[in-house]
Amino acid sequence: MVKFYFMRVDILNMKKKTWDIYAPIYKRAMRSDRKLYGMMYERIPKVIQGKDVLEIATGPGLLAKHVAYAANKMIATDYSDGMIKQAKKGKCPENLIFEIADAENLPYKDKSFDVVIIANALHILPDTEKALKEIERVLKNGGMLVAPNFVNHKKTGLWTKLLRIAGVKFEHQWNTEEYKTFLEQNGWRVVYMEEMTARMTIVYTECVKN
Repeated sequence: MVKFYFMRVDILNMKKKTWDIYAPIYKRAMRSDRKLYGMMYERIPKVIQGKDVLEIATGPGLLAKHVAYAANKMIATDYSDGMIKQAKKGKCPENLIFEIADAENLPYKDKSFDVVIIANALHILPDTEKALKEIERVLKNGGMLVAPNFVNHKKTGLWTKLLRIAGVKFEHQWNTEEYKTFLEQNGWRVVYMEEMTARMTIVYTECVKN
């Protein structure tokens, strides 16, 4: 058991270093999908209007910087030091704070947030169920989970291969219906879902806890 724990820690540290290295070029890598993210930049501010918001796996903070203006306050987190360093660069809304945090062990009190956002990250987390439990814990009663995520990974050959070369492993590979079922099996009710296609297909979802 102890050996397994240290093996898992080593794997997580390797992944963290991968994202630290990838951080400076991540923003440029996402440029070709700007139209796809435009939909989220337009919809999410309406969802978080005047609310306390937590974002998990913010990366270089692209989404957070585009939507935070609508929130009461927003904390955007990533477990990669390199990503948070990139996120803190440039202009940032006054109500937005960037912090280092692990999705599976969030350093926040119970029922702290009205909305939790985790975009394009659930498929790479080693313990997705634990992350969802942490999200449930920090959400206020009646709070919302916004969880857009990549799906149909097998149909995105070149981009998937490039990510794997960079050290990014997909722990989970869902299609649209499988992703919806996964959320439902973990106790979330999907109240809005929209499929969007770019280099990789993304399913935008808004969920509440059953």
